[in-house]
Amino acid sequence: MTLGFSVDELLPKARGGGVLKMGLAKLDESNWLQPDPDLAARAGGFAAFPEGVQLSPEGEAPGAELAAFLGLSGGLPEAARAQHEDMCLLTLRPGEEQYRFVGAAVAWPSDWTPSDKMGLPLRALHAPIQGYEEQLASGVDHFMAKLKPSAIYGRCNWFIAATGERRWVAEAPEEAFAHVTPENAGETLFVRSERQTLRRLPETGAILFTIGIYVSPLGELGADNQRRLADAVQLLLDGEGERRGAGHYAPALIEFVRTRQNAFES
Repeated sequence: MTLGFSVDELLPKARGGGVLKMGLAKLDESNWLQPDPDLAARAGGFAAFPEGVQLSPEGEAPGAELAAFLGLSGGLPEAARAQHEDMCLLTLRPGEEQYRFVGAAVAWPSDWTPSDKMGLPLRALHAPIQGYEEQLASGVDHFMAKLKPSAIYGRCNWFIAATGERRWVAEAPEEAFAHVTPENAGETLFVRSERQTLRRLPETGAILFTIGIYVSPLGELGADNQRRLADAVQLLLDGEGERRGAGHYAPALIEFVRTRQNAFES
């Protein structure tokens, strides 16, 4: 299966709401990483956010293995600078059952700071995600334990943001979306999708987690995806809305999509 490398391609494969699911698709090597990274953008992203590179002693050997695997010298930072994707490493300590976050080379985080996560086990790492412990934690732990080095899995998600910047620092939603109206939602709401992949490095056994960031104005998406988002944010109002701030943008988004759909049909 392929996931694609744009918001329009990723959205149909992302969860629309409801119970949390990993939603993994098995990928082949040719669909692992974006084939045409903008290396100037990557360099600029890391220059603007140098604290996005964090590496513990436990992450040094996996980082070197990853760089060599990609035909590079160096470690995790060099690997991530040469690709479109941000990259994170997780390892399992002897006697423990949860993988720990031991390295990050992240230019474009979605409202998180790598230094705050370093050393944390998976469940603590995902603690801010509403419903993770109850709905997803056991399944993720089992998947990580069984992941084979020959397999690559991918998934995607989406967020609504008030900025098209690839590095996203969320503001209080009542401030971030204060300017959004049904009339301007197509230009002022941005759909942000993370294309995530997981694979095990064969020598060290560490797990590499990649995050490819794609952002598009709502109004530039295809009509089917606009309708898909309108349906999904309506569900968010009854579920994760408070965490994602949906109550502050959903009415404008839904009305924008409804009006555009009516215009196409008339």
